[in-house]
Amino acid sequence: MPVDQERSRLAFQRLHRQLTKLARKPAPESVHRFRTYGRRVEAFLDELIPEPNRNHKKLLKLLARLRKKAGRVRDLDVQIVSLRNLKIPQEPDRKAQLLRTLAEERSLREKKLGKAFDEETISELRKRLKRAAGDADIPKNADPLGLAMRQLARLGRDHAPLTEKVLHQYRIVGKRARYLAELAGDNPDAQRLVEQLKRMQDVLGDWHDWLKLTQRAEGLFGGVQASPLVAALHNVTGAKFRRSVDVLTQTRATLAAKKPATGAAPERKPAQPPEASKEAAA
Repeated sequence: MPVDQERSRLAFQRLHRQLTKLARKPAPESVHRFRTYGRRVEAFLDELIPEPNRNHKKLLKLLARLRKKAGRVRDLDVQIVSLRNLKIPQEPDRKAQLLRTLAEERSLREKKLGKAFDEETISELRKRLKRAAGDADIPKNADPLGLAMRQLARLGRDHAPLTEKVLHQYRIVGKRARYLAELAGDNPDAQRLVEQLKRMQDVLGDWHDWLKLTQRAEGLFGGVQASPLVAALHNVTGAKFRRSVDVLTQTRATLAAKKPATGAAPERKPAQPPEASKEAAA
């Protein structure tokens, strides 16, 4: 199943447009878009280019570093919104304290992110993006949908209980698989897979955000016995976890009914150190 060239170009163009916005002010939406478009470009270069050149490798390294910094800001943005929306009458002072702590850290992270996006870095990133968009040599037999299915199939072979660790693995691999499937364009099978993965990604991401918020509250106030606020956060996170298990179980059952695509995958030489494996922190 061939790569949709227009979609691949759009990923580069949209990432390019976010650079100026982030340099001016790392607003929540700009940070989020930089991360998602950055992941799409990384998936394209990592999975579909069998022989990445020097520019591709430097671009991937630069994107991974900046996306990690942006991820720290994005995590705090989501946690702040979630906590503000949490309706709990107990411990209003501790809720306010936690909000202040998150906001203060967000401000510090925003300053660090702004410094990371200096004029020199943005100029280099733009040049490397433009060059990579123009010289990416995609093999004719490249099959983004097949690659996506194979990545998910490797996880699906593990029939261990759906623990927090397993959910986290699906959260990370599901993103990469979704962005690869998107590159198959309007193919109906690809579109169905994208929708399934988007639903899974949204639910697992929501659970993970609440988990991180709960862990932060525990660090400040102690466990559920010490704080009604922490207890309430644990209850919400537990419900999100159960919902995630249900959705992941449904997704795995649906994917198990599909046969992985048979298109050949481009072979890389040699394998790069997997920057994508660090995405857990991004």
